[in-house]
Amino acid sequence: MTLTTLRATAALGVCTALLAAGCGASAAPAGPAPAAGAAPAAVAAPPSGAPAGPEPAYATALRPQLEALAREMLVTGSVITVRTPQGDWTMTYGSRTYGAADPVSPTDHVRVGSNTKPMTGTVILQLVAEGRLGLDDPIARYRPEVPNGGAITIRQLLEMRSGLYNYTEALELNQAQDADPGRVYRPEELLAMGFARPPLYPPGQGFNYSNTNIVLLGLVIEQLSGRSASEEFRDRLFTPLGMSGTSLPLPADATIPAPFAHGYTYGTNVETIESSVLPDDVQARARSGQLAPTDVTAANPSWGWTAGSAISTVDDLVRFVRALAGGGLLPPELQAQRLESVRPVDPADTAATSGYGMGLARYGPLYGHTGELPGYNSFMGHDPGRDITVVVWATDAPTVDGRAPATELAKVVIGELYAA
Repeated sequence: MTLTTLRATAALGVCTALLAAGCGASAAPAGPAPAAGAAPAAVAAPPSGAPAGPEPAYATALRPQLEALAREMLVTGSVITVRTPQGDWTMTYGSRTYGAADPVSPTDHVRVGSNTKPMTGTVILQLVAEGRLGLDDPIARYRPEVPNGGAITIRQLLEMRSGLYNYTEALELNQAQDADPGRVYRPEELLAMGFARPPLYPPGQGFNYSNTNIVLLGLVIEQLSGRSASEEFRDRLFTPLGMSGTSLPLPADATIPAPFAHGYTYGTNVETIESSVLPDDVQARARSGQLAPTDVTAANPSWGWTAGSAISTVDDLVRFVRALAGGGLLPPELQAQRLESVRPVDPADTAATSGYGMGLARYGPLYGHTGELPGYNSFMGHDPGRDITVVVWATDAPTVDGRAPATELAKVVIGELYAA
C-alpha cells in the first residue's frame, strides 16, 4: 500500500464513476443553501444519537448491495451514513478488529486521510476573509524556498495547479515508511522531498494532485497565526461545529482515541508504489483466508500532516461536509467563490460536472472530498440543493485489487439515491 494513496483516489479519479452511478444528468443542479479475512457479519445501527425507528425506503434496497460489496472487497469494518429529507439511515458492517467479533460503531474514530485537505483549505480561506493573506499572494512571500514560489499563488496551491511535485510519490519516503512506520516527520522534511524534483509545469498551466501544496499551506497557517495547525483547526473548525470526535494530531502523536476501528492493508508501500493492485496470487491467498492483512493502525501519519493526518467520526464528517458545501464557515461571498472555483481536471472536458477547486471536489451535485492512507478510506459529500449527505468510511484500504472501499460503497449509495 503506497503512500501515494494519500491522493485523489477518490477525490478525482472517482468523479466519473460516481457520475455514472447516478450523479449525472438526472440529478437536480446543486445550488447554494442557507448557512448552517472473511469480514464478520454485517451489523445495522441507527444514526448516532438518533432513536431507532423505521428505516427509509432506500435502505431496503441498499443494505443487501452494500453487504455484498463489502464482503467482496474483504472489508473488515465500515460505517455508512446517509442524511436525506426522506429520512436518515446509518448502517454498520463488520468489526473493529480483523477476525474478531467486536462490531464497529458510528462513534468509532478513524483516520480520514485527505479529508483533512478541505479543513486546511477552509482555515486558509478564513485567513483570507480576515485580510491576513490574499488568494493571489505568491507563496514566496511566506516560504521563499519554494521552487517557482514567486509565480505560485495561494489560490493555485488550493486548486492543485501549482505544478509542484507530490512528495508522497518519492521512493525514499515510501522506503522510509516501510522501514520505520513510527517515524515522526517535520513538514520541512516532507517539502524537501518535493522540492528536490523539478516542477511538473509552469504555475497554473496544469493540474496534479499534490500533498506538497497542502503541507505548504499548513505552514502558512502556523506562520500567520503563531500557533500550531492543530490548535487552529480545533478553534476555527472543530469546536464551532461541535466536532468533538475530530482532531489534527500533533506530529509525534500516533494514537487514535477510543473507540476506534483498526486499519489494515496488504503489501508494502514500495511494492505498491506504481499500483495498488496486488498480484493475482496474493489476491487469491487473501480471498481464501491464507493471507491476513497487516494492522497499520499505529503507523504515524505525520507524513501526511495538514494534507492527511486528521482523525474523525461519521457524525463529525457529516457536520463538516454540510458546512463545507452549505456554508457557515466562510462569508457568503467567499463561500460562493469557493464553490465556483471547481473546474474539470481535464480542461478539454467542458461538459464535466465534476472537478476540483479550492480545497474541495465536486461529484455531480455533491461537494466534498475523499481520503485514503494505509488502512483507511473515507468519503464525504453533500448536495446543498437536495439536502443529501453521504459519509462512508471503511478499513482494509485499498482493497487487494486496488479499489478504494469507502468510495465504492458511496457509489452504490449515490446510485440508489439519484436513480429516480
